[in-house]
Amino acid sequence: MQNVVPRGSSPNSQDLGRPRFLVSDLCVYLESYLPPQQIREVYRAYLFGAEAHEGQHRMTGEPYIYHPVAVARILADLRMDHKCLMAAILHDVIEDTPTAKDQLAISFDQEIADLVDGVSKLTKIDFRSRAEAQAANFRKMLLAMTKDIRVILIKLADRLHNMRTLGIMRPEKCRRIARETLEIYAPIANRLGIHSMRLELEELGFAAYWPVRYRVLKQAVKTARGHRKELLVTIETAIRQRLAQEGLSGRVMGREKHLYSIYRKMLAKKLPFSEVVDVFGFRIAVDNVDTCYRVLGAMHNLYKPVPGRFKDYIAIPKANGYQSLHTVLFGPQGLPIEIQIRTEEMDRIAESGIAAHWLYKLDSSQAESPQVQSGDWLHNLLELQKDAGDSIEFLENVKVDLFPDEVYVFTPRGRIMVLSRGATVIDFAYAVHTDLGNTCVAARIDRRLVPLRSRLLNGQTVEVITSMSAHPNPAWLEFVVTAKARANIRSYLKNLQRQEAVELGKRLLEKELLDLGSSLEQIDDGRMQQLLQETRIKSRELLLADIGLGNRMPLLVARKLLASGADELAPPFVPGTSVEALSIKGTEGMVVNFAKCCRPIPGDPVTGMFTAGKGIVVHRQDCPNLGGRRKHNPNWLDLKWEEQVEGEFPTEIRVAVGNQRGVLATVATTIAEFGSNIENVAVNERDGLTSTLTFVITVNGRQQLATIMRRLRSLPAVMHIARA
Repeated sequence: MQNVVPRGSSPNSQDLGRPRFLVSDLCVYLESYLPPQQIREVYRAYLFGAEAHEGQHRMTGEPYIYHPVAVARILADLRMDHKCLMAAILHDVIEDTPTAKDQLAISFDQEIADLVDGVSKLTKIDFRSRAEAQAANFRKMLLAMTKDIRVILIKLADRLHNMRTLGIMRPEKCRRIARETLEIYAPIANRLGIHSMRLELEELGFAAYWPVRYRVLKQAVKTARGHRKELLVTIETAIRQRLAQEGLSGRVMGREKHLYSIYRKMLAKKLPFSEVVDVFGFRIAVDNVDTCYRVLGAMHNLYKPVPGRFKDYIAIPKANGYQSLHTVLFGPQGLPIEIQIRTEEMDRIAESGIAAHWLYKLDSSQAESPQVQSGDWLHNLLELQKDAGDSIEFLENVKVDLFPDEVYVFTPRGRIMVLSRGATVIDFAYAVHTDLGNTCVAARIDRRLVPLRSRLLNGQTVEVITSMSAHPNPAWLEFVVTAKARANIRSYLKNLQRQEAVELGKRLLEKELLDLGSSLEQIDDGRMQQLLQETRIKSRELLLADIGLGNRMPLLVARKLLASGADELAPPFVPGTSVEALSIKGTEGMVVNFAKCCRPIPGDPVTGMFTAGKGIVVHRQDCPNLGGRRKHNPNWLDLKWEEQVEGEFPTEIRVAVGNQRGVLATVATTIAEFGSNIENVAVNERDGLTSTLTFVITVNGRQQLATIMRRLRSLPAVMHIARA
């Protein structure tokens, strides 16, 4: 690999001793698996890229083209096809040179142009923040990846080479790039089953993000390995001898523990270094699946297995297609030994993941193949993209979905579902189907009724109970863990809020138009379209939703709609002098909110304040928090209750009582007798003789509240009662 650095960086110390890798070396290496014609095409891409990057240099003074060639070499190690290698060499020409995508399509073909464009950042859009730009670029890349998985493979190789040459960057920039690598790119490599790339990204990211911890841990591992070297050789010899005695053949490899995995295990389980590093690892690769299980039996006869530490990923593969038998044994001196047993083909897949497809031509119809497993994940990404509100939300959803651990559960028909650790019944329902999640009301786990928030464990059978009238609850967002469930719940709530906002916006605009002597029916379609063009709003529904959410004043929209010319407006109108107050019924949903400071209920004189993004916040007219805001703020409007109001509304009362045994129970029982529910109660002892009880109760209006207060006032222990 040549010694090159990314823009704004210089060589890492571990890279200084490496020989420079030139395009001639790449071509020689490609002869091992590509035909001459395809190698000539790769070289042609190199000539095009070198000319496009002419005059561009890295901070070390080396020509910029060295970096794309190094990226192509990383992909060549994965045995990628020639078009992927050509796109890797050209991956920065759209972003960093005047070359356009159309020019690439003409010079090469549309497939290569699409690959390069998928990796290129969005440079012609102004973003409000670095986080928004990063999220938008990541979203673009992942959507391109859903069309061609090679987009992300090129990006992973690009990130890997940049991490190898991160050295001289400013410490804060090093940490930012390393954190992004550990949070996004290494988990993606893991999700696609590319074990070798994931390990190196994690190692380099760990070294750059926590350099001191990395050095200390590396030295500790080196010291421990030196002390245990003889024991390691003894165990490996014993394994080989037992295999020979059983007539079994296979490659036995000592497996060094990954520094980042040691660090994560110490952190997660709060273990000291000595309890983590003393685990020896061995991998045994054999010819077929049957031999895997025979080797497992031989190992369990050699050393006693640790109960509960056996995992069969051959029968139930991981979400990224990984297959292997894992077992932990009690070795010499009681030291634990981790052993992984797999076929040679499984070993290739474990190292290269989905990239193994291009060389080994795996049967993609197999349920456990990386292509099928990754295809399921890519399908989920498309669903997240559809439901996410913006790029930042999409990025957060993907981060949630890049989980390191899985739990395996069964549907009633025996289908295996792979979910993230800690997943609930709601997560399971959405994993099966969006409609199942949206309408679930209860569930059975192993035939026993359980709450929807119940967390799932390996091997359970889950049955979801639905109701056509049910819908997602906002409280579900507090305990779901999978990105698909979170995105679908948010999408439903957003659509629900939008529908409610459109309805409220229509009523608000209709009210203002009526006050000005017109109505929505009388507004000409041409005038409405003209206003939409002026305000750059795409549709009439979006305009009404903006009004309902308080982002636009209905009075101003009404006056613009009634304007007959460019400079001719409707007659002047003073805020707050509407002929007719807006009627509310309390069931408008999320776009009409009731202030907690005064807790208005049907029958109270009320007023409303527009709050951007929330719609109308309803206050009592005598609410002290309004103060002088109503006189000086144009965002208020007169409200009134409809004649028939249904539902229950919370309100607050304060009851002063004498300190007597059972007084709280007496007051609470009296409230309940009149059909009111107590949502909250607080007790404040004023002195040794009296206390103040503050209740939040639900009522259907002032009449019910007055009845309750009269009854409470008649109780001997009650000294004073008032509405808060």
